[in-house]
Amino acid sequence: MLRILSGIQPSGVLHVGNYFGMMLPAIALQDQGEALYFIADYHALTSLRDAEALRENSRRVALDFLACGLDPGRASLFLQHNVPAVTELAWILSSIAPLSRLELAHSYKDKIARGVSASAGLLFYPVLMAADILIYDSDVVPVGKDQKQHLEITRDLATRFNENYGAGLLKLPEPRIHAATEIVPGLDGQKMSKSYGNTIDIFGPEKELRKRVMSVVTDSTPVESPKSPDNSTIIALYGLVSSEREKEAMRDAFRVGGRGYGDFKKQLFEKLWEFFAPMRARREEILREPKYIDDVLARGARRANELAAPVMKRVRDAIGL
Repeated sequence: MLRILSGIQPSGVLHVGNYFGMMLPAIALQDQGEALYFIADYHALTSLRDAEALRENSRRVALDFLACGLDPGRASLFLQHNVPAVTELAWILSSIAPLSRLELAHSYKDKIARGVSASAGLLFYPVLMAADILIYDSDVVPVGKDQKQHLEITRDLATRFNENYGAGLLKLPEPRIHAATEIVPGLDGQKMSKSYGNTIDIFGPEKELRKRVMSVVTDSTPVESPKSPDNSTIIALYGLVSSEREKEAMRDAFRVGGRGYGDFKKQLFEKLWEFFAPMRARREEILREPKYIDDVLARGARRANELAAPVMKRVRDAIGL
Protein backbone atom coordinates (compact mmCIF):
# COMPACT_ATOMS: atom_id res chain seq x y z
CA MET A 1 0.00 0.00 0.00
CA LEU A 2 1.21 3.50 -0.87
CA ARG A 3 2.45 5.30 2.24
CA ILE A 4 1.99 9.08 2.29
CA LEU A 5 3.77 11.40 4.72
CA SER A 6 3.44 15.11 5.39
CA GLY A 7 3.92 17.48 8.31
CA ILE A 8 2.98 20.96 9.45
CA GLN A 9 4.64 23.24 11.98
CA PRO A 10 2.72 24.49 15.04
CA SER A 11 4.53 27.83 14.97
CA GLY A 12 1.33 29.87 15.09
CA VAL A 13 -2.30 30.12 14.03
CA LEU A 14 -2.98 28.32 10.74
CA HIS A 15 -3.64 30.52 7.74
CA VAL A 16 -4.96 30.29 4.20
CA GLY A 17 -1.48 29.49 2.87
CA ASN A 18 -1.25 26.48 5.21
CA TYR A 19 -4.62 25.23 4.06
CA PHE A 20 -4.01 25.38 0.32
CA GLY A 21 -0.28 24.69 0.53
CA MET A 22 -0.28 21.61 2.78
CA MET A 23 -3.61 20.68 4.36
CA LEU A 24 -5.87 20.46 1.31
CA PRO A 25 -3.43 18.32 -0.74
CA ALA A 26 -2.83 16.09 2.29
CA ILE A 27 -6.55 15.59 2.90
CA ALA A 28 -7.08 14.79 -0.77
CA LEU A 29 -4.53 11.96 -0.51
CA GLN A 30 -6.30 10.18 2.35
CA ASP A 31 -8.02 7.77 -0.03
CA GLN A 32 -4.90 6.93 -2.03
CA GLY A 33 -2.98 4.93 0.56
CA GLU A 34 -1.90 4.96 4.20
CA ALA A 35 -1.59 8.61 5.20
CA LEU A 36 0.62 9.80 8.07
CA TYR A 37 0.39 13.46 9.07
CA PHE A 38 2.52 14.83 11.89
CA ILE A 39 2.58 18.11 13.81
CA ALA A 40 6.22 19.18 13.61
CA ASP A 41 6.82 20.46 17.13
CA TYR A 42 10.58 19.76 17.00
CA HIS A 43 10.87 21.89 13.86
CA ALA A 44 8.95 24.71 15.56
CA LEU A 45 11.69 25.03 18.20
CA THR A 46 13.86 26.96 15.73
CA SER A 47 11.46 29.90 15.99
CA LEU A 48 9.21 29.32 19.02
CA ARG A 49 10.72 29.43 22.52
CA ASP A 50 7.54 29.52 24.61
CA ALA A 51 6.56 26.13 26.07
CA GLU A 52 2.93 26.97 26.71
CA ALA A 53 2.53 28.52 23.26
CA LEU A 54 4.03 25.40 21.64
CA ARG A 55 1.58 23.12 23.47
CA GLU A 56 -1.35 25.37 22.65
CA ASN A 57 -0.35 25.77 18.99
CA SER A 58 0.13 22.02 18.57
CA ARG A 59 -3.33 21.30 19.91
CA ARG A 60 -4.85 24.05 17.76
CA VAL A 61 -3.19 22.62 14.64
CA ALA A 62 -4.72 19.21 15.43
CA LEU A 63 -8.12 20.80 15.96
CA ASP A 64 -7.96 22.84 12.76
CA PHE A 65 -6.65 19.94 10.66
CA LEU A 66 -9.53 17.76 11.83
CA ALA A 67 -12.01 20.58 11.21
CA CYS A 68 -10.70 21.00 7.67
CA GLY A 69 -11.37 17.40 6.75
CA LEU A 70 -8.66 15.09 8.05
CA ASP A 71 -10.38 11.79 8.82
CA PRO A 72 -8.64 9.80 11.62
CA GLY A 73 -10.35 6.70 10.25
CA ARG A 74 -8.30 7.03 7.06
CA ALA A 75 -5.19 8.89 8.23
CA SER A 76 -2.93 8.98 11.29
CA LEU A 77 -2.37 12.36 12.96
CA PHE A 78 0.31 12.61 15.65
CA LEU A 79 2.86 14.84 17.36
CA GLN A 80 6.41 14.59 16.00
CA HIS A 81 8.01 14.33 19.45
CA ASN A 82 5.96 11.23 20.27
CA VAL A 83 8.09 9.20 17.85
CA PRO A 84 11.58 9.12 19.48
CA ALA A 85 13.11 7.27 16.54
CA VAL A 86 12.85 10.43 14.44
CA THR A 87 15.55 12.30 16.34
CA GLU A 88 17.73 9.19 16.59
CA LEU A 89 17.64 8.75 12.82
CA ALA A 90 18.25 12.48 12.32
CA TRP A 91 21.50 12.27 14.28
CA ILE A 92 22.62 9.23 12.30
CA LEU A 93 21.86 11.00 9.02
CA SER A 94 23.71 14.12 10.18
CA SER A 95 26.92 12.08 10.28
CA ILE A 96 26.79 11.68 6.50
CA ALA A 97 25.16 15.01 5.58
CA PRO A 98 27.50 17.39 3.70
CA LEU A 99 27.61 20.75 5.48
CA SER A 100 27.86 22.62 2.18
CA ARG A 101 24.57 21.05 0.99
CA LEU A 102 22.75 22.29 4.08
CA GLU A 103 24.23 25.79 3.79
CA LEU A 104 22.85 26.05 0.25
CA ALA A 105 19.27 25.15 1.21
CA HIS A 106 16.90 27.86 -0.06
CA SER A 107 14.90 28.14 3.16
CA TYR A 108 18.06 28.51 5.27
CA LYS A 109 19.54 31.21 3.03
CA ASP A 110 16.22 33.03 2.85
CA LYS A 111 15.78 33.13 6.63
CA ILE A 112 19.36 34.26 7.21
CA ALA A 113 18.89 37.01 4.61
CA ARG A 114 15.85 38.17 6.56
CA GLY A 115 17.80 38.44 9.78
CA VAL A 116 16.87 35.15 11.46
CA SER A 117 19.57 33.92 13.84
CA ALA A 118 21.73 31.24 12.18
CA SER A 119 21.22 28.48 14.75
CA ALA A 120 22.45 24.94 14.23
CA GLY A 121 18.82 23.82 14.39
CA LEU A 122 17.90 26.06 11.46
CA LEU A 123 20.79 24.66 9.43
CA PHE A 124 19.89 21.11 10.51
CA TYR A 125 16.22 21.49 9.47
CA PRO A 126 16.51 19.46 6.20
CA VAL A 127 18.19 16.57 8.05
CA LEU A 128 15.40 16.37 10.60
CA MET A 129 12.90 16.59 7.76
CA ALA A 130 14.70 13.71 6.04
CA ALA A 131 14.37 11.62 9.20
CA ASP A 132 10.66 12.50 9.42
CA ILE A 133 10.18 11.06 5.95
CA LEU A 134 12.56 8.11 5.92
CA ILE A 135 11.64 6.66 9.32
CA TYR A 136 8.25 5.45 8.02
CA ASP A 137 9.41 4.03 4.66
CA SER A 138 7.35 6.79 3.04
CA ASP A 139 6.54 6.40 -0.64
CA VAL A 140 5.06 9.82 -1.42
CA VAL A 141 5.50 13.26 0.12
CA PRO A 142 3.15 16.03 -1.03
CA VAL A 143 5.18 19.25 -1.19
CA GLY A 144 4.99 22.72 -2.65
CA LYS A 145 7.62 23.90 -5.09
CA ASP A 146 9.36 25.82 -2.29
CA GLN A 147 9.83 22.56 -0.34
CA LYS A 148 10.94 20.39 -3.25
CA GLN A 149 14.62 21.03 -2.52
CA HIS A 150 14.24 19.58 0.98
CA LEU A 151 12.87 16.38 -0.49
CA GLU A 152 15.84 16.27 -2.86
CA ILE A 153 18.12 16.50 0.18
CA THR A 154 16.15 13.65 1.77
CA ARG A 155 16.71 11.49 -1.30
CA ASP A 156 20.41 12.42 -1.35
CA LEU A 157 20.85 11.43 2.29
CA ALA A 158 19.00 8.14 1.79
CA THR A 159 21.20 7.39 -1.21
CA ARG A 160 24.38 8.20 0.73
CA PHE A 161 23.26 6.02 3.62
CA ASN A 162 22.46 3.10 1.32
CA GLU A 163 25.80 3.47 -0.48
CA ASN A 164 27.64 3.35 2.85
CA TYR A 165 25.67 0.64 4.64
CA GLY A 166 23.71 -1.41 2.14
CA ALA A 167 21.37 -1.09 -0.81
CA GLY A 168 17.70 -0.61 -0.03
CA LEU A 169 18.08 0.11 3.69
CA LEU A 170 16.26 3.42 3.35
CA LYS A 171 13.45 3.89 0.85
CA LEU A 172 13.74 6.83 -1.53
CA PRO A 173 10.49 8.85 -1.41
CA GLU A 174 8.89 10.57 -4.39
CA PRO A 175 7.57 14.15 -4.33
CA ARG A 176 3.94 14.79 -5.17
CA ILE A 177 3.67 18.35 -6.48
CA HIS A 178 -0.05 19.07 -6.29
CA ALA A 179 -1.63 21.97 -8.15
CA ALA A 180 -2.89 23.32 -4.83
CA THR A 181 0.65 23.51 -3.47
CA GLU A 182 1.55 26.48 -5.65
CA ILE A 183 2.78 29.36 -3.50
CA VAL A 184 -0.14 31.21 -1.92
CA PRO A 185 0.43 35.00 -1.82
CA GLY A 186 0.12 36.92 1.41
CA LEU A 187 -1.26 40.40 2.00
CA ASP A 188 1.88 41.96 0.54
CA GLY A 189 2.13 39.67 -2.49
CA GLN A 190 5.01 37.61 -1.07
CA LYS A 191 4.55 33.99 -0.03
CA MET A 192 1.99 33.87 2.80
CA SER A 193 4.00 33.15 5.93
CA LYS A 194 3.72 33.85 9.66
CA SER A 195 7.34 35.01 9.66
CA TYR A 196 6.44 37.71 7.12
CA GLY A 197 3.38 38.88 9.06
CA ASN A 198 1.23 38.78 5.90
CA THR A 199 -1.25 36.02 6.69
CA ILE A 200 -5.01 35.54 6.63
CA ASP A 201 -6.08 33.15 9.40
CA ILE A 202 -8.45 30.31 8.50
CA PHE A 203 -10.52 30.53 11.66
CA GLY A 204 -9.96 34.10 12.79
CA PRO A 205 -12.86 36.27 14.04
CA GLU A 206 -14.97 37.79 11.28
CA LYS A 207 -13.99 41.37 12.10
CA GLU A 208 -10.27 40.55 12.13
CA LEU A 209 -10.50 38.55 8.90
CA ARG A 210 -12.25 41.44 7.16
CA LYS A 211 -9.61 43.86 8.41
CA ARG A 212 -6.79 41.65 7.13
CA VAL A 213 -8.36 41.21 3.70
CA MET A 214 -8.95 44.94 3.37
CA SER A 215 -5.21 45.48 3.97
CA VAL A 216 -4.13 43.55 0.85
CA VAL A 217 -1.49 45.67 -0.88
CA THR A 218 -2.52 47.13 -4.27
CA ASP A 219 -1.25 49.81 -6.62
CA SER A 220 -2.67 53.35 -6.91
CA THR A 221 -4.83 52.88 -10.03
CA PRO A 222 -7.89 55.19 -9.75
CA VAL A 223 -11.37 53.73 -9.24
CA GLU A 224 -12.58 54.65 -12.71
CA SER A 225 -9.56 53.26 -14.56
CA PRO A 226 -9.07 49.71 -15.89
CA LYS A 227 -6.82 47.57 -13.72
CA SER A 228 -4.48 44.77 -14.66
CA PRO A 229 -5.63 41.39 -13.33
CA ASP A 230 -2.18 39.92 -13.91
CA ASN A 231 -0.10 39.46 -10.74
CA SER A 232 -3.00 40.71 -8.59
CA THR A 233 -2.93 39.32 -5.06
CA ILE A 234 -6.69 39.88 -4.80
CA ILE A 235 -7.40 37.72 -7.86
CA ALA A 236 -4.84 35.07 -6.85
CA LEU A 237 -6.54 34.64 -3.46
CA TYR A 238 -10.05 34.86 -4.90
CA GLY A 239 -9.22 32.12 -7.38
CA LEU A 240 -8.44 29.72 -4.53
CA VAL A 241 -11.96 29.90 -3.08
CA SER A 242 -14.09 30.60 -6.17
CA SER A 243 -15.07 28.78 -9.34
CA GLU A 244 -13.22 29.40 -12.59
CA ARG A 245 -16.24 31.31 -13.88
CA GLU A 246 -16.27 33.58 -10.83
CA LYS A 247 -12.55 34.19 -11.11
CA GLU A 248 -12.85 35.15 -14.78
CA ALA A 249 -15.72 37.50 -13.96
CA MET A 250 -13.48 39.32 -11.48
CA ARG A 251 -10.68 39.49 -14.03
CA ASP A 252 -13.09 41.01 -16.54
CA ALA A 253 -14.28 43.55 -13.96
CA PHE A 254 -10.66 44.56 -13.37
CA ARG A 255 -10.17 45.24 -17.07
CA VAL A 256 -13.38 47.25 -17.48
CA GLY A 257 -12.71 49.73 -14.68
CA GLY A 258 -15.27 51.68 -12.67
CA ARG A 259 -14.70 49.73 -9.45
CA GLY A 260 -12.08 50.35 -6.81
CA TYR A 261 -9.83 47.80 -5.18
CA GLY A 262 -11.86 48.18 -1.99
CA ASP A 263 -14.90 46.65 -3.72
CA PHE A 264 -12.86 43.69 -4.91
CA LYS A 265 -11.42 43.18 -1.43
CA LYS A 266 -14.94 43.08 0.02
CA GLN A 267 -15.86 40.47 -2.58
CA LEU A 268 -12.77 38.45 -1.63
CA PHE A 269 -13.66 38.60 2.07
CA GLU A 270 -17.22 37.36 1.46
CA LYS A 271 -15.94 34.43 -0.60
CA LEU A 272 -13.32 33.47 2.00
CA TRP A 273 -15.88 33.64 4.81
CA GLU A 274 -18.32 31.48 2.83
CA PHE A 275 -15.66 28.96 1.79
CA PHE A 276 -14.53 28.16 5.34
CA ALA A 277 -18.04 28.25 6.91
CA PRO A 278 -18.54 24.42 6.96
CA MET A 279 -15.10 23.99 8.55
CA ARG A 280 -15.89 26.54 11.23
CA ALA A 281 -19.03 24.55 12.06
CA ARG A 282 -17.07 21.28 12.26
CA ARG A 283 -14.50 22.97 14.48
CA GLU A 284 -17.21 23.93 16.96
CA GLU A 285 -18.45 20.33 17.01
CA ILE A 286 -14.98 19.02 17.85
CA LEU A 287 -14.57 21.55 20.65
CA ARG A 288 -17.64 20.05 22.31
CA GLU A 289 -15.84 16.66 22.54
CA PRO A 290 -12.99 17.32 25.04
CA LYS A 291 -11.15 14.00 24.65
CA TYR A 292 -11.52 13.60 20.90
CA ILE A 293 -8.28 15.33 19.93
CA ASP A 294 -6.23 13.48 22.57
CA ASP A 295 -7.61 10.14 21.40
CA VAL A 296 -6.82 10.93 17.75
CA LEU A 297 -3.24 11.95 18.55
CA ALA A 298 -2.65 8.90 20.76
CA ARG A 299 -3.88 6.49 18.06
CA GLY A 300 -1.77 8.26 15.46
CA ALA A 301 1.37 8.05 17.60
CA ARG A 302 0.88 4.32 18.19
CA ARG A 303 0.66 3.66 14.47
CA ALA A 304 3.64 5.89 13.69
CA ASN A 305 5.82 4.08 16.24
CA GLU A 306 4.73 0.71 14.87
CA LEU A 307 5.98 1.76 11.43
CA ALA A 308 9.16 3.42 12.69
CA ALA A 309 10.37 0.47 14.78
CA PRO A 310 11.40 -1.92 11.96
CA VAL A 311 13.09 0.89 10.01
CA MET A 312 15.09 1.91 13.09
CA LYS A 313 16.09 -1.72 13.71
CA ARG A 314 17.39 -1.99 10.12
CA VAL A 315 19.38 1.20 10.54
CA ARG A 316 20.87 0.26 13.91
CA ASP A 317 21.86 -3.19 12.69
CA ALA A 318 23.45 -1.70 9.56
CA ILE A 319 25.59 0.89 11.37
CA GLY A 320 26.71 -1.42 14.18
CA LEU A 321 24.55 -0.40 17.14
